[in-house]
Amino acid sequence: MSGVLFSAAAFVLALGVLIAVHEFGHYWVARRAGVKVLRFSLGFGKPLWRHTYGADQTEFVLAAIPLGGYVKMLDEREGEVPAQDLSRAFNRKPLPQRMAVVVAGPAFNFLFAIFAYWALFIYGVPGVKPMLDVPEPTGLAAQSGIEERDLLLAIDGKSTPTWDVAIMQLLDGALDRKRLALDVESVDGHKRTLYLDLTQAEGLLDRGDLLDALGLKAWRPVLPAVIDRVVADAAAAVAGLQPGDRIVSADGQIIADWDAWVSYVQQRPEQSIQVQIERDGAQLELSLRPDRAEIDDGVIGRIGAYVRMPPELGAELRTETRYGPVAALQKSVAKTWDMSVLTLRTLWKMVVGEASLDNISGPISIAQYAGQSASIGLGTFLSFLAIVSISLGVLNLLPVPVLDGGHLMYYLIELLKGSPVSERTEMLGQRIGIAVLFALMSLALFNDFARLLR
Repeated sequence: MSGVLFSAAAFVLALGVLIAVHEFGHYWVARRAGVKVLRFSLGFGKPLWRHTYGADQTEFVLAAIPLGGYVKMLDEREGEVPAQDLSRAFNRKPLPQRMAVVVAGPAFNFLFAIFAYWALFIYGVPGVKPMLDVPEPTGLAAQSGIEERDLLLAIDGKSTPTWDVAIMQLLDGALDRKRLALDVESVDGHKRTLYLDLTQAEGLLDRGDLLDALGLKAWRPVLPAVIDRVVADAAAAVAGLQPGDRIVSADGQIIADWDAWVSYVQQRPEQSIQVQIERDGAQLELSLRPDRAEIDDGVIGRIGAYVRMPPELGAELRTETRYGPVAALQKSVAKTWDMSVLTLRTLWKMVVGEASLDNISGPISIAQYAGQSASIGLGTFLSFLAIVSISLGVLNLLPVPVLDGGHLMYYLIELLKGSPVSERTEMLGQRIGIAVLFALMSLALFNDFARLLR
């Protein structure tokens, strides 16, 4: 399967799972509240499959456009309701029950994330130890005192066992623009506390590599120029490079290590390179033409190949986070809470102009991330699903009409004033909400296409 088709399939699977979870939350609580559910639809548009089920003959539908879903409930505002069913109409239910039905969708997204993280923590989450290199002399971290191969143990007292955890802590500090305390351990085992001052830093939340923005560098060992795997249909695969190939020379120039090979390729986008390789003890020569890729700093060459990590080095850098069932549940709840707060804070920073709107991703970027995570393995894909599920939960709780949070806002107003919001106000809010969502989707698609062009 080609990379595009694989990403599309992973995207549809991810959306299908998360939309089903969200809509099932509405459906499940509505049924418990005694509301008659008429339809449960995954997707919009023309039905591709439908089936009626249960005493209420609820219609379950798979529709053609897999970008959402809905649960249609009996409601006097949407049509005539038979007298015998009036007690089961959504609009006739007490306010607490209506609020519970609305909040159930986002709540099930959060519960899914908790379950996903719980399963990952029990199974074991692989990661890479956050080992640092000497910062760039002009970066924010230049005066921090970081030395080569310092292991980052904690940030502001919070443990950082892997780079994933460390980056989340660094992002949290960038949002607050504060002075971070970095607990590190040197190669000889000496522990000390260093400081990274972000109080006056600018542009930390622009789209791009967070470590670069902070002036930090991950330690990179000197690796032999041996290929571990190649990306299907990319330049390396087209040229015939295979896992296990060692790059000996390029255009007659000796390639000493993987960094030298990467540098040589990046400097020659869409230029023919005569590559001498060693395969199974034999010397071969191949012709390679790197693909053109645009990045923030200009144009580089890429071939779609990954380096092979020597086993002993991988063992030194790799780690695994694993907990028992009870501790895993506690950690998964905390992780879901932290990610939810981080998502909400990042959104607020974008609203007030302190974070770049380039950070908003649309369906194309999400499809790419889905394909990349699925290609790595089930654990990575499950982690991706958890993050997107949290994002869906947070976004749906925003007080924007047409979203669940908008309905909750109306119900809170009803609770305060003692009567429902007028139909005219609801219609006006709906128009505003649709306009806001259309603007956000347009921006997300613009960002997606801009990234593709880069």
